[in-house]
Amino acid sequence: MGEKSYPECQAQELFDEFVSATTCRAVLRCFTQLCEHLQLDPSAPQRPLYQPLKQRLNYWRANALWAKLDRRAAQPEYLRARACSNMTCVVIGAGPCGLRTAVELCFMGARVVVLEKRNSFSRNNVLHLWPFTIHDLRGLGAKKFYGKFSAGSIDHISIRQLQLVLLKVALMLGAEVHVNVEFKQLLDPPEEQLGQKRGWRLEVNPKNHPVSQLEFDVIIGADGRRNTLPGFRRKEFRGKLAIAITANFKNRNTSAEAKVEEISGVAFIFNQRFFQELQQNTGIDLENIVYYKDDTHYFVMTAKKQSLLDKGVILQVWRWHRP
Repeated sequence: MGEKSYPECQAQELFDEFVSATTCRAVLRCFTQLCEHLQLDPSAPQRPLYQPLKQRLNYWRANALWAKLDRRAAQPEYLRARACSNMTCVVIGAGPCGLRTAVELCFMGARVVVLEKRNSFSRNNVLHLWPFTIHDLRGLGAKKFYGKFSAGSIDHISIRQLQLVLLKVALMLGAEVHVNVEFKQLLDPPEEQLGQKRGWRLEVNPKNHPVSQLEFDVIIGADGRRNTLPGFRRKEFRGKLAIAITANFKNRNTSAEAKVEEISGVAFIFNQRFFQELQQNTGIDLENIVYYKDDTHYFVMTAKKQSLLDKGVILQVWRWHRP
């Protein structure tokens, strides 16, 4: 076989940089560079975007990903990307739910615009993944973007890594992702319209951002607790009094750290000896604990009130009456 041409080698290098990018800004930058090199317009109407990308990047590492996306795109519900082909959809928030929604809309052929207030993914907390969630993410090529995904008995992933995986998939499917753009409010279509009709638009910060001129058919709020879309009632759940503590410690990936076993979730009643020894050795009295090893050493635990008082975490307990 002859040697690859320089442009082809460069395209492969750019693809590898995109796949291995570890920050939100790096992912967006690498994808832009890859599209520019392949003379591909990410905002073009063709959906899913990876099809023209696939035609211009015949690379063995990419081909395995194309095969997975082809299988997913062939599902009958998507009608060959025609189910929503005449729709423009806005998703507020680039968290796991917002990005996964964007991926699904792209498969259905919609034009998808994602707005994210921040420009970085910094949530280190670790999520337990149910079996059907692992199956879903595998089908989107998560393992290609994050080699540790679902390795062996590992059934968890940090929120940050999950966002990176879904961001890469969404971009390859054609989603337009705008960071440092904050949704402020909906702008109704004018009641009296002459000539060309105007549809729903957005007020965003910064006000002069091009997305403020976008007219759309569907808007989805995926900004979590902020819930900036009006008209939705909030539901509040109040459980019993408990104090949960979350801690993240840097994983330096030493041999000693590698030997530490994870704790997928254990309560006092199921392993009393473990918790009793912990209390005797440290003075810390827990009701339960979870420990996952990912980018960080992630702990979440519920401490008993008296233990927190003894350690000075809680200074004084006041009586509180629910209104």
